Amino acid sequence: MGAYILSLDQGTTSSRAILFDRQGNAVRSAQREFRQIYPRPGWVEHDPAEIWATQLEVAQEIVTDPNELAAIGISNQRETTVIWDRISGEPIHNAIVWQDRRTAAFCDELKAEGFDRTILRHTGLVTDAYFSGAKVAWLLNNVAGARERAEAGELAFGTIDSFLVWNLTGGALHITDVSNAARTMLFDIHRGEWSAPILERLNIPRAILPDLRPCSKVYGETKAALFGAGIPIAGMAGDQQAATFGQAAYQAGMTKNTYGTGCFMLMNTGDQPQSSANNLLTTVAWQVGAGPRQYALEGSIFMAGAAVQWLRDEMKLIASAAESEAVASGIESSDGVYLVPAFVGLGAPYWDQYARGAIVGLTRGSGRAQIVRATLEAIAYQTRDVVDAMSADSGLTLETLRVDGGAVVNDFLMQFQADILGVTVQRPAVTETTALGAAYLAGLATGFWNSQAEIAGQWQLEREFEPAMSEDQRQSLYAGWQRAVERARAWAAD
Repeated sequence: MGAYILSLDQGTTSSRAILFDRQGNAVRSAQREFRQIYPRPGWVEHDPAEIWATQLEVAQEIVTDPNELAAIGISNQRETTVIWDRISGEPIHNAIVWQDRRTAAFCDELKAEGFDRTILRHTGLVTDAYFSGAKVAWLLNNVAGARERAEAGELAFGTIDSFLVWNLTGGALHITDVSNAARTMLFDIHRGEWSAPILERLNIPRAILPDLRPCSKVYGETKAALFGAGIPIAGMAGDQQAATFGQAAYQAGMTKNTYGTGCFMLMNTGDQPQSSANNLLTTVAWQVGAGPRQYALEGSIFMAGAAVQWLRDEMKLIASAAESEAVASGIESSDGVYLVPAFVGLGAPYWDQYARGAIVGLTRGSGRAQIVRATLEAIAYQTRDVVDAMSADSGLTLETLRVDGGAVVNDFLMQFQADILGVTVQRPAVTETTALGAAYLAGLATGFWNSQAEIAGQWQLEREFEPAMSEDQRQSLYAGWQRAVERARAWAAD
């Protein structure tokens, strides 16, 4: 058996590849950013060919000898939707990204007729443009000839995991895992199968859907030409479920938060789905082999690291994401300035498709530093929104929060997060836990690791951030955030 697991981490803004050893250490990695396409306000697309090209490039860059590899694991941006030709492999349209809001009006129609209750009952999800199902319907209804070709069995739908596996295997496999399926708004999380009533209402032919698989299983092999030999593909999970697995949050009640393009908090609820009374999502966490499906409560925040990218790319207030820490730390407070990064609406717990970004509390003395600091603080405030909802749903009081993702290297953000939550924030030694979780799933399927207990023993703490803010200040700042959110809500409803 090879000495490494290759993890393909296909994210919203970049494709990465990382080699992990048996101790869970990253030994080689490569990363490529790719274009973000904005055809209209509120629309977000990716070029699927560019996703595949960048993912293959970074993988080939770090794999010098295929005999080094025991298996490949895949984690991916979730909900992003691709439909392609089964023969040529050519996509019929750009991928519609999870952030895209073009299907908001269709989701409103579903709610108006009460079908959102069926969707919630079957899928554990609120009816929102975020999820794949409405995006599939849009493509079939708006790309010339797509519906006829779909009904004739000529097209394949998949989230990014499916698209990567299709290309890695030369079209031999059209599959998805249950964690990604659970994010489509088409999957019955209780029965473990595609939901016939939802497919019928959304007018989506069953023939275009991928076959369902557990998250940890040997699915097949890559084409030998890609790496010089066929490599087993043995693990797949949506990025947030993969991160939860990588954080070894295997016991019910364990919670992690990932700070990436968006911000996503998952609480393990064990082998039974737990419904939410506070607008959280009930989702499949993972399934290892033939074992039972594990479930989670999730709070999905659409804009976290993406808001910092906005400061860099659109506003030109910082030259790099790393610069935001120094700028924010250079002032004592944001001086009453709040930034609500509702650029594509608000996710949990608001689920407001028509909210839009806002900056409030500006005075003549407000400037670059206040806006940069307010942007970082907004990430922590949004996490507080989700923590409060999760505590209300579960009846559990959060005592520690395990964090991961690219933004956790920002010490200012992590300290402010601990302060505004009033809990200890734990940053692990390996912060790229999304890729690590995919590696763990693939390694379990191939015997690279023997058990989840072995994996849990490898988790290591790098630093703890303890809250240092008074309760009065914490509540005052958070009350200001809640007022700011109200100003941003329903802005684009007309």
